[in-house]
Amino acid sequence: SLYVSEYFSQSAQRLSFYSWYGNAKLFHFHVPEDTVLLRWLLQASRGRGPECTNMEVTVHFRYGAPPVINPLGTRFPANATVRPSYNISMTLSSAVQNNTFVNVTTPAAGDWFIAAHLPEAAGRIEVKGFSTPCTYMFQPDMFVLRLVDMPVLEPGVAMTQTIVSPAKPLHVKVFVPKYTATMWFELRSCVARGQKACAVRVVLGSITLPQSFQKILTCSGNVNCNLGLDSPPWEKWLQIMVENLGTANADVSVEMVASFTACKPGSTSSFLNFSSLNQSQTGPRPGDPGAAGSQALPAGEASRNASDQHGFCLQSQPVVREDLDVVSVRYRLLNGPSVPVYSIFPTLLFLGLNTGMDSGGSLVVNLLLNKTSLSLANATVLACVSAASPVLSPNATRNCSTAFFQGYPLSVSTSSTEAMLIVLYPETSDWFLSMQLICPKGQGECNKAEAKVTVLAYLTPCFNDCGLYGQCSLLRRHGYLYAGCSCKAGWSGWSCTDDTKAQSVSAQNLATLLLTLSNLMFLPAIMVAVYRYCLVEASVYTYTMFFSTFYHACDQPGVAVLCIMDYDTLQYCDFLGSVVSIWVTILCMARVKKILKYVLFLLGTLFIAMSLQLDRRGVWNMMGPCLFALVIMIAAWVYHGVKRRHCYPSSWKRWVFYLLPGITLAFIAISVYAFMETNENYYYTHSIWHVLVASSVAFLLPPREKHKKPWAWSQKLTCRYQICQNDREELYAVT
Repeated sequence: SLYVSEYFSQSAQRLSFYSWYGNAKLFHFHVPEDTVLLRWLLQASRGRGPECTNMEVTVHFRYGAPPVINPLGTRFPANATVRPSYNISMTLSSAVQNNTFVNVTTPAAGDWFIAAHLPEAAGRIEVKGFSTPCTYMFQPDMFVLRLVDMPVLEPGVAMTQTIVSPAKPLHVKVFVPKYTATMWFELRSCVARGQKACAVRVVLGSITLPQSFQKILTCSGNVNCNLGLDSPPWEKWLQIMVENLGTANADVSVEMVASFTACKPGSTSSFLNFSSLNQSQTGPRPGDPGAAGSQALPAGEASRNASDQHGFCLQSQPVVREDLDVVSVRYRLLNGPSVPVYSIFPTLLFLGLNTGMDSGGSLVVNLLLNKTSLSLANATVLACVSAASPVLSPNATRNCSTAFFQGYPLSVSTSSTEAMLIVLYPETSDWFLSMQLICPKGQGECNKAEAKVTVLAYLTPCFNDCGLYGQCSLLRRHGYLYAGCSCKAGWSGWSCTDDTKAQSVSAQNLATLLLTLSNLMFLPAIMVAVYRYCLVEASVYTYTMFFSTFYHACDQPGVAVLCIMDYDTLQYCDFLGSVVSIWVTILCMARVKKILKYVLFLLGTLFIAMSLQLDRRGVWNMMGPCLFALVIMIAAWVYHGVKRRHCYPSSWKRWVFYLLPGITLAFIAISVYAFMETNENYYYTHSIWHVLVASSVAFLLPPREKHKKPWAWSQKLTCRYQICQNDREELYAVT
């Protein structure tokens, strides 16, 4: 045998603390056919700075679709199928890097996914630039060992192969055709050193994570070994591995054979399906002589006509797949949404999810039983949703299991007429919905009975669009797209349906009122600025108060939301007004000449607008203008002090009752903003920030100049006559 090794790698990604699925870093690999060994090299590393501490990295694996994980222990939506993912933990302690190997023998060919993340996020809101977070990196590499020209086991043809040594097992494969009901595998003989008695182990199927359904057959002695597989995966290669259990390093010759039992489908004719598809798209033309004759038969009549055929064991209903958008598919039944279901054979619907881009959403199957169509009150319609191959005997298995897949059961009856199933991240494969009528007193009771079930099946990025308190986000890893829900207002869970820590409506209203009405504390600062002839500063404060109020009214996570314009515009105007307010306040305190002050106002505002466009949340967008304005203010104060030969400002009352309280309020506000805000206390800590900053502005604004009088409206706006004095001087000519 000739083995070929191949190596696949992807670029490293920076890990994040987990709060929702978007924080998990996803890696997508494709395992080629005839792979007999898969080895993952997982490399996790962290920075060397003092801010880096011991950390645990969790890595999840899944075949066919991204892993469904739940690190926070939240609730999934009702009727959702949840199977725990296979995961391992990697600890980063004293070592800067951790390398871990994971081996998988006889892996299934196709898409494999790895998701890695750090523990739960602390929820603290960090200002960008105040602290340097530690960097944790993760990179997986994949090594595969592939067998070239793997022997093919032909159906019904015995094949003899040799096992060279116990360390080198034998690998063969067999192709499972469509509509296979049962596969029989038989090991007829086993010869070692001329003796027909030997011990071997046969492993059928490949490993898939998180669950593996390999079938193991141990054969010893000269007795024939055989194994039957119900509903093997259709139109796929099935890998078979034979291991020598003996200790002697001798050749072992084995003879094996595989056979299949077909399950022929019975359905309406191709002409009727084509006519139904044509009419559903264009509709029959009135007056067309062939319109009446080309209409599809009703579902019940078509099924009865199909039952006249001989040798079939299932009833197939034609289904059309309609691609609506990214990770959005609708399945439409050509014979109408109502499907006839019988007891003598299952009704089968094909749901194709094999494009490679369908595994990033949620498959939703909804069944609704028509009560009037079912004459037997105690009868039940049992349905199974499975991948790779359908469940051909729902009444016998009851647990919806096939040869290598555990399906998902559904049932409807007269007492419970509706059932729903949500498959989160369905694996890339051909999916099937099989339904059969079950009677409690035996199948003979309902041989002539018929039940009509309305089937609604579709693929959606996020179930129920993440609800009222969630946002469906489309995520991307290279060319692969998948969706996840980002929850708000304390809601959590896969589809934001877990209300364990949810905020009540009254709490949401309170948060909105606090964050918006706290901006009214700018009114005293505006009035002080107007009283002291600082009209430009008062205009900036008014601008800041307006946009901060409506930005926080639009930024709320719950139902108490009001957006007067685009969210991004409101956010930009709020950030711009906040930084410019600090800029003009400090320059006003500097007491520079008016022409210079207004030039600095304009230039600083333009520079701040540019820096906010580059990085809106950077700390230096606020600290840079503040520090530059403080330098100008200190230089101006030193100049005034040297010129007047005493401290500036000269009044001790100005320092004690205005400057020191204003500076104290400003420092407390910065401390609250930078170090105390979290996701839980944001609505009242940020409101405190609003109050403290607005109050500090009112204290820090300088008094008006002495030669200017306060606003005297009675003198400025008068309606009486005044005696005007003519100050013109007459010039006399000297002659």
